[in-house]
Amino acid sequence: MAETPAQEPLEAAGDPKHAARATRSAGRKMRSLLLDAASPLFRERGLSGTAITDIAAAADAFPSQITYYFRTKEALFVECACRDLLYLARATEQAALRARTPREYTHALAETVTASDSVAFFAEALTLTRRRQDLAPLVERTIERLHGEGARAYASQVARHGWRSLRAPDESSRRFWAVAIGVILEGYAMGRSPEELCAEMLRVLGEQAKSTGDTGRLRLVEEAGESSDSNGEGRP
Repeated sequence: MAETPAQEPLEAAGDPKHAARATRSAGRKMRSLLLDAASPLFRERGLSGTAITDIAAAADAFPSQITYYFRTKEALFVECACRDLLYLARATEQAALRARTPREYTHALAETVTASDSVAFFAEALTLTRRRQDLAPLVERTIERLHGEGARAYASQVARHGWRSLRAPDESSRRFWAVAIGVILEGYAMGRSPEELCAEMLRVLGEQAKSTGDTGRLRLVEEAGESSDSNGEGRP
């Protein structure tokens, strides 16, 4: 009797490396499903108002899968908040790509950030990590990634348009997100609208860069006595 050609694929499917890859892929998919289901529930009900069984039902999963992948509801909460903030940062930079001037760029960033509740969600995670230091490393990595990607995006826009940045890209990125968190938290406490939050952010941020057409005017001001830093960039 001739050998069946299916023998080799069956052996490959039973290969431990293949099984490990399939398991990792299934695990990533389940974690993503749980995060997708938990995020809107946490936003709407908060940490204390959301039960693990609610999240499991929304994800069509078992409660034990939540504790398997995230250990605790608090850990899931923090990871949701961190992921959502990074998603917001990506959307923010995408919204600013069409900007042609530094003012348009800053306005697009501020408008997109203040239209979302992701920053407030992340602030809740920051508060939680004060009591749960075991969750702090994820927040720290998220903040560093936020600043790093923001700095690269800003530097790319400055180089693309030939703008003259008033601060180093890393400083600009860190300042932007620090202002965003502060303004949005204060605004939420006072019941301010997204439009009011955006206006306040723009007021606090001020100018981030100058377009090429403003360079000559800046040089005249510096020659009249304004100081420059070691790189020849005037302070705002």
